[in-house]
Amino acid sequence: MRRLPAGFGRLWAAQTVSSLGDGVSHAALPLLALGLTRDPMALAVVTAAGTLPWLLFGVLGGALVDRWDRRRTMWVVDAARALLLAIPAAAAAFDVLSIPLLAAVAFLLGLGGLFFDTAATAYLPDLLGRDPALLERANSRLRGAQTAMSGFAGPPAGSALLALGRAVPLLADALSFALSALLVRSLPAVPRPVPQVRESLLRQARAGASYVFRDRLLLGLALRPAVGNVAFLAVGTVLALFAHERLGIGAFGFGLLLTAEATGGLLGAGIASFLGRRLGTGTALTCTAAAEGLAILGLAAAPNPYVAGLALAVCGAGMGATMVLGPSLRQAIVPAHLMGRVASTSRMLAMCAAPFGAFLGGWLATTYDVRTPLYTAAGLLLAMTAVTSTMTTNRRIEAALRSSSDRERPAQDSHPAPLTDAVIAA
Repeated sequence: MRRLPAGFGRLWAAQTVSSLGDGVSHAALPLLALGLTRDPMALAVVTAAGTLPWLLFGVLGGALVDRWDRRRTMWVVDAARALLLAIPAAAAAFDVLSIPLLAAVAFLLGLGGLFFDTAATAYLPDLLGRDPALLERANSRLRGAQTAMSGFAGPPAGSALLALGRAVPLLADALSFALSALLVRSLPAVPRPVPQVRESLLRQARAGASYVFRDRLLLGLALRPAVGNVAFLAVGTVLALFAHERLGIGAFGFGLLLTAEATGGLLGAGIASFLGRRLGTGTALTCTAAAEGLAILGLAAAPNPYVAGLALAVCGAGMGATMVLGPSLRQAIVPAHLMGRVASTSRMLAMCAAPFGAFLGGWLATTYDVRTPLYTAAGLLLAMTAVTSTMTTNRRIEAALRSSSDRERPAQDSHPAPLTDAVIAA
Protein backbone atom coordinates (compact mmCIF):
# COMPACT_ATOMS: atom_id res chain seq x y z
CA MET A 1 0.00 0.00 0.00
CA ARG A 2 1.43 3.37 -1.02
CA ARG A 3 2.20 5.78 1.79
CA LEU A 4 0.81 9.28 1.90
CA PRO A 5 3.56 11.80 1.07
CA ALA A 6 5.09 13.80 3.92
CA GLY A 7 3.62 16.98 2.48
CA PHE A 8 0.15 15.69 3.25
CA GLY A 9 1.03 15.66 6.95
CA ARG A 10 1.62 19.41 6.83
CA LEU A 11 -1.62 19.98 4.93
CA TRP A 12 -3.45 17.80 7.46
CA ALA A 13 -1.93 19.74 10.35
CA ALA A 14 -2.83 23.06 8.72
CA GLN A 15 -6.46 22.07 8.21
CA THR A 16 -6.68 20.60 11.71
CA VAL A 17 -5.45 23.83 13.30
CA SER A 18 -7.71 25.89 11.05
CA SER A 19 -10.74 23.69 11.86
CA LEU A 20 -10.11 24.19 15.57
CA GLY A 21 -10.13 27.94 14.98
CA ASP A 22 -13.32 27.61 12.93
CA GLY A 23 -14.99 25.77 15.80
CA VAL A 24 -13.93 28.51 18.21
CA SER A 25 -15.31 31.28 15.99
CA HIS A 26 -18.52 29.36 15.18
CA ALA A 27 -19.31 29.35 18.88
CA ALA A 28 -17.94 32.80 19.67
CA LEU A 29 -19.47 34.90 16.86
CA PRO A 30 -23.13 34.08 17.70
CA LEU A 31 -22.42 34.58 21.40
CA LEU A 32 -20.73 37.92 20.70
CA ALA A 33 -23.75 38.94 18.63
CA LEU A 34 -26.08 37.80 21.39
CA GLY A 35 -24.22 40.06 23.79
CA LEU A 36 -25.02 43.02 21.54
CA THR A 37 -28.68 42.39 20.65
CA ARG A 38 -31.63 40.10 21.29
CA ASP A 39 -33.18 40.86 17.90
CA PRO A 40 -33.57 37.48 16.09
CA MET A 41 -33.25 39.10 12.66
CA ALA A 42 -29.99 40.79 13.60
CA LEU A 43 -28.64 37.48 14.88
CA ALA A 44 -29.77 35.78 11.66
CA VAL A 45 -27.89 38.39 9.61
CA VAL A 46 -24.61 37.47 11.31
CA THR A 47 -25.25 33.76 10.78
CA ALA A 48 -26.33 34.15 7.15
CA ALA A 49 -23.45 36.46 6.25
CA GLY A 50 -20.98 33.60 6.44
CA THR A 51 -22.85 31.57 3.79
CA LEU A 52 -23.46 34.41 1.32
CA PRO A 53 -20.05 34.19 -0.43
CA TRP A 54 -20.84 30.68 -1.66
CA LEU A 55 -24.19 31.82 -3.00
CA LEU A 56 -22.83 34.97 -4.66
CA PHE A 57 -19.36 33.98 -5.82
CA GLY A 58 -19.15 30.18 -5.69
CA VAL A 59 -18.60 29.43 -9.38
CA LEU A 60 -16.59 32.60 -10.04
CA GLY A 61 -14.36 31.75 -7.08
CA GLY A 62 -13.68 28.33 -8.58
CA ALA A 63 -12.74 29.92 -11.90
CA LEU A 64 -10.29 32.24 -10.13
CA VAL A 65 -8.73 29.36 -8.21
CA ASP A 66 -8.20 27.52 -11.51
CA ARG A 67 -6.22 30.56 -12.71
CA TRP A 68 -4.11 30.98 -9.59
CA ASP A 69 -1.37 28.99 -7.90
CA ARG A 70 -3.33 26.88 -5.42
CA ARG A 71 -0.73 26.62 -2.66
CA ARG A 72 -0.17 30.39 -2.73
CA THR A 73 -3.92 30.98 -2.69
CA MET A 74 -4.28 28.90 0.49
CA TRP A 75 -1.55 30.52 2.55
CA VAL A 76 -2.33 34.07 1.42
CA VAL A 77 -6.02 33.61 2.28
CA ASP A 78 -5.24 32.23 5.73
CA ALA A 79 -2.78 35.05 6.42
CA ALA A 80 -5.45 37.55 5.36
CA ARG A 81 -8.03 35.93 7.64
CA ALA A 82 -5.60 36.13 10.55
CA LEU A 83 -5.19 39.88 9.96
CA LEU A 84 -8.93 40.32 9.44
CA LEU A 85 -9.76 38.90 12.86
CA ALA A 86 -7.55 41.50 14.50
CA ILE A 87 -10.18 44.12 13.60
CA PRO A 88 -13.12 42.73 15.62
CA ALA A 89 -10.68 41.71 18.37
CA ALA A 90 -9.56 45.32 18.69
CA ALA A 91 -13.17 46.51 18.49
CA ALA A 92 -14.13 44.14 21.29
CA ALA A 93 -11.20 45.26 23.40
CA PHE A 94 -12.20 48.93 23.00
CA ASP A 95 -15.92 48.16 23.40
CA VAL A 96 -16.94 49.36 19.92
CA LEU A 97 -18.03 45.99 18.54
CA SER A 98 -21.26 46.10 16.51
CA ILE A 99 -23.60 43.80 14.59
CA PRO A 100 -22.67 45.30 11.19
CA LEU A 101 -18.98 44.72 11.96
CA LEU A 102 -19.61 41.10 13.01
CA ALA A 103 -21.68 40.51 9.86
CA ALA A 104 -18.94 41.99 7.67
CA VAL A 105 -16.30 39.83 9.37
CA ALA A 106 -18.45 36.72 8.99
CA PHE A 107 -18.90 37.50 5.28
CA LEU A 108 -15.19 38.03 4.67
CA LEU A 109 -14.28 34.89 6.64
CA GLY A 110 -16.77 32.98 4.50
CA LEU A 111 -15.24 34.46 1.34
CA GLY A 112 -11.80 33.37 2.52
CA GLY A 113 -13.19 29.92 3.26
CA LEU A 114 -14.53 29.72 -0.30
CA PHE A 115 -11.09 30.34 -1.79
CA PHE A 116 -9.18 28.22 0.74
CA ASP A 117 -11.49 25.20 0.55
CA THR A 118 -11.65 25.29 -3.25
CA ALA A 119 -7.89 25.65 -3.59
CA ALA A 120 -7.26 22.84 -1.08
CA THR A 121 -9.69 20.56 -2.92
CA ALA A 122 -7.87 21.26 -6.19
CA TYR A 123 -4.37 21.00 -4.66
CA LEU A 124 -4.82 17.62 -2.97
CA PRO A 125 -5.14 15.43 -6.09
CA ASP A 126 -2.03 17.05 -7.56
CA LEU A 127 -0.10 16.38 -4.34
CA LEU A 128 -1.21 12.72 -4.30
CA GLY A 129 -0.78 12.03 -8.00
CA ARG A 130 -4.57 11.62 -8.43
CA ASP A 131 -4.38 8.15 -6.87
CA PRO A 132 -7.98 7.18 -5.88
CA ALA A 133 -6.89 5.03 -2.91
CA LEU A 134 -4.61 7.74 -1.53
CA LEU A 135 -7.33 10.35 -2.02
CA GLU A 136 -9.80 8.30 0.02
CA ARG A 137 -7.31 7.82 2.85
CA ALA A 138 -6.33 11.48 2.80
CA ASN A 139 -9.92 12.75 2.75
CA SER A 140 -10.82 10.34 5.54
CA ARG A 141 -8.15 11.90 7.76
CA LEU A 142 -9.05 15.43 6.75
CA ARG A 143 -12.75 14.85 7.36
CA GLY A 144 -12.09 13.17 10.71
CA ALA A 145 -9.87 16.03 11.87
CA GLN A 146 -12.41 18.62 10.74
CA THR A 147 -15.22 16.87 12.61
CA ALA A 148 -13.15 16.44 15.76
CA MET A 149 -11.87 20.00 15.86
CA SER A 150 -14.86 22.02 14.63
CA GLY A 151 -17.50 19.72 16.11
CA PHE A 152 -15.99 18.58 19.43
CA ALA A 153 -13.06 20.70 20.57
CA GLY A 154 -13.70 24.10 18.97
CA PRO A 155 -17.18 25.12 20.22
CA PRO A 156 -16.56 24.47 23.94
CA ALA A 157 -13.14 26.09 23.62
CA GLY A 158 -14.76 29.14 22.04
CA SER A 159 -17.29 29.41 24.85
CA ALA A 160 -14.56 29.01 27.48
CA LEU A 161 -12.28 31.59 25.86
CA LEU A 162 -15.14 34.05 25.62
CA ALA A 163 -15.39 33.94 29.40
CA LEU A 164 -11.82 35.32 29.52
CA GLY A 165 -12.72 38.31 27.37
CA ARG A 166 -14.61 39.13 24.20
CA ALA A 167 -11.41 39.53 22.17
CA VAL A 168 -9.82 36.26 23.30
CA PRO A 169 -11.62 33.75 21.03
CA LEU A 170 -11.11 36.06 18.03
CA LEU A 171 -7.38 36.24 18.75
CA ALA A 172 -7.26 32.46 19.15
CA ASP A 173 -8.91 32.02 15.76
CA ALA A 174 -6.47 34.52 14.25
CA LEU A 175 -3.58 32.51 15.67
CA SER A 176 -4.97 29.32 14.13
CA PHE A 177 -5.12 30.97 10.70
CA ALA A 178 -1.57 32.28 11.07
CA LEU A 179 -0.24 28.82 11.97
CA SER A 180 -2.16 27.30 9.08
CA ALA A 181 -0.67 29.86 6.68
CA LEU A 182 2.86 29.00 7.83
CA LEU A 183 2.25 25.27 7.40
CA VAL A 184 0.68 25.67 3.96
CA ARG A 185 3.53 27.98 2.90
CA SER A 186 5.94 25.08 3.55
CA LEU A 187 4.02 22.62 1.32
CA PRO A 188 5.72 21.36 -1.84
CA ALA A 189 4.99 22.99 -5.16
CA VAL A 190 3.01 20.90 -7.62
CA PRO A 191 2.79 21.24 -11.40
CA ARG A 192 0.22 23.81 -12.41
CA PRO A 193 -2.46 22.79 -14.93
CA VAL A 194 -1.63 23.36 -18.57
CA PRO A 195 -2.87 26.89 -19.41
CA GLN A 196 -6.05 26.89 -21.46
CA VAL A 197 -7.03 29.28 -24.20
CA ARG A 198 -7.53 32.65 -22.51
CA GLU A 199 -11.23 33.23 -21.92
CA SER A 200 -13.24 35.64 -19.85
CA LEU A 201 -13.80 34.75 -16.21
CA LEU A 202 -17.55 34.38 -16.74
CA ARG A 203 -17.06 32.02 -19.67
CA GLN A 204 -14.63 29.90 -17.67
CA ALA A 205 -17.06 29.79 -14.74
CA ARG A 206 -19.87 28.76 -17.07
CA ALA A 207 -17.69 26.03 -18.57
CA GLY A 208 -17.03 24.59 -15.11
CA ALA A 209 -20.71 24.54 -14.21
CA SER A 210 -21.62 23.00 -17.58
CA TYR A 211 -19.04 20.26 -17.02
CA VAL A 212 -20.88 19.21 -13.87
CA PHE A 213 -24.37 19.29 -15.36
CA ARG A 214 -23.40 17.41 -18.53
CA ASP A 215 -21.67 14.55 -16.73
CA ARG A 216 -24.18 12.17 -15.10
CA LEU A 217 -21.65 10.87 -12.59
CA LEU A 218 -20.58 14.33 -11.43
CA LEU A 219 -24.19 15.49 -11.38
CA GLY A 220 -25.12 12.50 -9.21
CA LEU A 221 -22.28 13.34 -6.83
CA ALA A 222 -23.46 16.99 -6.68
CA LEU A 223 -27.12 16.10 -6.11
CA ARG A 224 -26.36 14.09 -2.98
CA PRO A 225 -25.17 17.02 -0.82
CA ALA A 226 -27.66 19.41 -2.45
CA VAL A 227 -30.72 17.28 -1.67
CA GLY A 228 -29.08 16.20 1.56
CA ASN A 229 -28.77 19.82 2.71
CA VAL A 230 -32.47 20.41 2.06
CA ALA A 231 -33.26 17.39 4.20
CA PHE A 232 -30.72 17.99 6.96
CA LEU A 233 -31.54 21.70 7.33
CA ALA A 234 -35.24 20.83 7.50
CA VAL A 235 -34.36 18.50 10.38
CA GLY A 236 -31.86 20.86 11.98
CA THR A 237 -34.35 23.72 12.05
CA VAL A 238 -36.74 21.81 14.31
CA LEU A 239 -34.37 19.37 16.02
CA ALA A 240 -34.10 21.33 19.27
CA LEU A 241 -37.89 21.71 19.42
CA PHE A 242 -38.36 18.01 18.58
CA ALA A 243 -35.93 17.02 21.32
CA HIS A 244 -37.75 19.16 23.86
CA GLU A 245 -41.36 18.37 22.93
CA ARG A 246 -41.16 14.76 21.78
CA LEU A 247 -38.16 13.37 23.62
CA GLY A 248 -38.47 15.43 26.80
CA ILE A 249 -34.80 16.45 27.03
CA GLY A 250 -33.24 19.77 27.92
CA ALA A 251 -30.22 21.71 26.73
CA PHE A 252 -27.67 19.21 28.10
CA GLY A 253 -29.43 16.26 26.50
CA PHE A 254 -29.68 18.12 23.22
CA GLY A 255 -25.93 18.65 23.30
CA LEU A 256 -25.47 14.91 23.78
CA LEU A 257 -27.65 14.26 20.72
CA LEU A 258 -25.39 16.48 18.63
CA THR A 259 -22.34 14.73 20.06
CA ALA A 260 -23.82 11.38 19.02
CA GLU A 261 -24.13 12.66 15.45
CA ALA A 262 -20.56 13.96 15.45
CA THR A 263 -19.29 10.64 16.86
CA GLY A 264 -21.04 8.83 14.03
CA GLY A 265 -19.43 11.24 11.59
CA LEU A 266 -15.97 10.33 12.87
CA LEU A 267 -16.75 6.63 12.54
CA GLY A 268 -18.12 7.07 9.02
CA ALA A 269 -15.06 8.99 7.89
CA GLY A 270 -12.84 6.28 9.37
CA ILE A 271 -14.52 3.35 7.60
CA ALA A 272 -15.20 5.08 4.27
CA SER A 273 -12.17 3.60 2.50
CA PHE A 274 -13.03 0.12 3.79
CA LEU A 275 -16.58 0.43 2.45
CA GLY A 276 -15.28 1.65 -0.89
CA ARG A 277 -12.94 -1.32 -1.22
CA ARG A 278 -15.48 -3.92 -0.10
CA LEU A 279 -18.54 -2.67 -1.95
CA GLY A 280 -17.17 -0.47 -4.68
CA THR A 281 -17.45 3.29 -4.41
CA GLY A 282 -20.80 3.48 -6.20
CA THR A 283 -22.48 0.83 -4.08
CA ALA A 284 -20.95 2.30 -0.93
CA LEU A 285 -22.34 5.75 -1.78
CA THR A 286 -25.79 4.27 -2.37
CA CYS A 287 -25.66 2.39 0.95
CA THR A 288 -24.55 5.44 2.94
CA ALA A 289 -27.28 7.58 1.36
CA ALA A 290 -29.90 4.94 2.17
CA ALA A 291 -28.55 4.73 5.73
CA GLU A 292 -29.01 8.49 6.14
CA GLY A 293 -32.65 8.33 4.98
CA LEU A 294 -33.50 5.35 7.15
CA ALA A 295 -31.77 6.94 10.14
CA ILE A 296 -33.85 10.12 9.85
CA LEU A 297 -36.95 7.94 9.54
CA GLY A 298 -35.89 6.20 12.75
CA LEU A 299 -35.30 9.57 14.41
CA ALA A 300 -38.82 10.73 13.52
CA ALA A 301 -40.30 7.60 15.07
CA ALA A 302 -37.91 7.46 18.06
CA PRO A 303 -39.78 6.69 21.30
CA ASN A 304 -36.97 7.91 23.58
CA PRO A 305 -33.68 9.87 23.53
CA TYR A 306 -31.54 6.71 23.31
CA VAL A 307 -33.08 5.58 20.03
CA ALA A 308 -32.88 9.15 18.76
CA GLY A 309 -29.18 9.32 19.62
CA LEU A 310 -28.53 6.02 17.86
CA ALA A 311 -30.41 7.25 14.78
CA LEU A 312 -28.38 10.46 14.69
CA ALA A 313 -25.14 8.49 15.09
CA VAL A 314 -26.07 6.29 12.11
CA CYS A 315 -26.99 9.38 10.09
CA GLY A 316 -23.69 11.02 11.02
CA ALA A 317 -21.79 7.90 9.99
CA GLY A 318 -23.49 7.92 6.59
CA MET A 319 -22.71 11.60 6.14
CA GLY A 320 -19.10 11.15 7.22
CA ALA A 321 -18.49 8.30 4.78
CA THR A 322 -20.24 10.14 1.95
CA MET A 323 -18.11 13.25 2.53
CA VAL A 324 -14.99 11.13 2.09
CA LEU A 325 -16.03 8.94 -0.85
CA GLY A 326 -17.75 11.62 -2.97
CA PRO A 327 -15.03 14.30 -2.97
CA SER A 328 -12.27 11.68 -3.35
CA LEU A 329 -13.92 10.31 -6.47
CA ARG A 330 -14.45 13.80 -7.88
CA GLN A 331 -10.80 14.68 -7.29
CA ALA A 332 -9.70 11.50 -9.09
CA ILE A 333 -11.74 11.97 -12.27
CA VAL A 334 -11.99 15.73 -12.91
CA PRO A 335 -9.27 17.28 -15.12
CA ALA A 336 -6.82 19.38 -13.12
CA HIS A 337 -7.58 22.62 -14.98
CA LEU A 338 -11.30 22.29 -14.09
CA MET A 339 -10.97 21.07 -10.51
CA GLY A 340 -11.57 24.41 -8.79
CA ARG A 341 -14.66 25.22 -10.86
CA VAL A 342 -16.19 21.76 -10.52
CA ALA A 343 -15.60 21.68 -6.76
CA SER A 344 -17.02 25.16 -6.22
CA THR A 345 -20.06 24.45 -8.43
CA SER A 346 -20.88 21.34 -6.40
CA ARG A 347 -20.39 23.21 -3.13
CA MET A 348 -22.52 26.12 -4.32
CA LEU A 349 -25.41 23.78 -5.18
CA ALA A 350 -25.26 22.38 -1.66
CA MET A 351 -25.08 25.83 -0.05
CA CYS A 352 -27.97 27.19 -2.12
CA ALA A 353 -30.14 24.27 -1.04
CA ALA A 354 -29.57 24.88 2.68
CA PRO A 355 -31.81 27.97 3.14
CA PHE A 356 -34.65 26.24 1.30
CA GLY A 357 -34.37 23.29 3.67
CA ALA A 358 -34.48 25.56 6.72
CA PHE A 359 -37.60 27.31 5.40
CA LEU A 360 -39.22 23.99 4.51
CA GLY A 361 -38.62 22.59 7.98
CA GLY A 362 -40.07 25.64 9.69
CA TRP A 363 -43.13 25.74 7.43
CA LEU A 364 -43.91 22.02 7.84
CA ALA A 365 -43.56 22.20 11.62
CA THR A 366 -45.82 25.25 11.78
CA THR A 367 -48.44 23.87 9.38
CA TYR A 368 -48.49 20.29 10.66
CA ASP A 369 -46.35 19.14 13.59
CA VAL A 370 -42.74 18.85 14.62
CA ARG A 371 -42.34 15.30 13.27
CA THR A 372 -43.47 16.20 9.75
CA PRO A 373 -40.15 17.81 8.69
CA LEU A 374 -38.33 14.65 9.78
CA TYR A 375 -40.59 12.33 7.79
CA THR A 376 -40.36 14.65 4.80
CA ALA A 377 -36.56 14.76 5.06
CA ALA A 378 -36.41 10.96 5.21
CA GLY A 379 -38.58 10.74 2.08
CA LEU A 380 -36.35 13.22 0.25
CA LEU A 381 -33.19 11.32 1.17
CA LEU A 382 -34.59 7.95 0.13
CA ALA A 383 -35.94 9.37 -3.15
CA MET A 384 -32.53 10.97 -3.82
CA THR A 385 -30.88 7.59 -3.14
CA ALA A 386 -33.08 5.89 -5.72
CA VAL A 387 -32.42 8.55 -8.36
CA THR A 388 -28.67 8.93 -7.92
CA SER A 389 -27.99 5.20 -7.52
CA THR A 390 -28.31 4.88 -11.32
CA MET A 391 -25.96 7.83 -11.84
CA THR A 392 -23.12 6.69 -9.58
CA THR A 393 -22.89 2.96 -10.31
CA ASN A 394 -19.67 1.03 -9.87
CA ARG A 395 -19.48 0.46 -13.64
CA ARG A 396 -19.83 4.17 -14.41
CA ILE A 397 -17.21 5.04 -11.79
CA GLU A 398 -14.73 2.46 -13.11
CA ALA A 399 -15.17 3.82 -16.63
CA ALA A 400 -14.57 7.37 -15.41
CA LEU A 401 -11.42 6.34 -13.54
CA ARG A 402 -10.08 4.56 -16.63
CA SER A 403 -10.82 7.60 -18.77
CA SER A 404 -9.10 9.88 -16.25
CA SER A 405 -6.04 7.61 -16.13
CA ASP A 406 -5.78 7.58 -19.94
CA ARG A 407 -6.18 11.36 -20.05
CA GLU A 408 -3.53 12.04 -17.43
CA ARG A 409 -0.91 9.57 -18.68
CA PRO A 410 0.30 11.63 -21.67
CA ALA A 411 0.68 14.70 -19.47
CA GLN A 412 2.66 12.71 -16.92
CA ASP A 413 4.85 11.16 -19.61
CA SER A 414 5.64 14.56 -21.11
CA HIS A 415 6.44 16.17 -17.73
CA PRO A 416 7.77 13.32 -15.57
CA ALA A 417 10.31 15.18 -13.50
CA PRO A 418 8.18 17.91 -11.87
CA LEU A 419 5.45 15.50 -10.78
CA THR A 420 7.92 12.97 -9.41
CA ASP A 421 9.84 15.66 -7.56
CA ALA A 422 6.67 17.13 -6.11
CA VAL A 423 5.37 13.84 -4.70
CA ILE A 424 8.64 12.36 -3.47
CA ALA A 425 9.93 15.62 -2.00
CA ALA A 426 6.68 15.90 -0.10
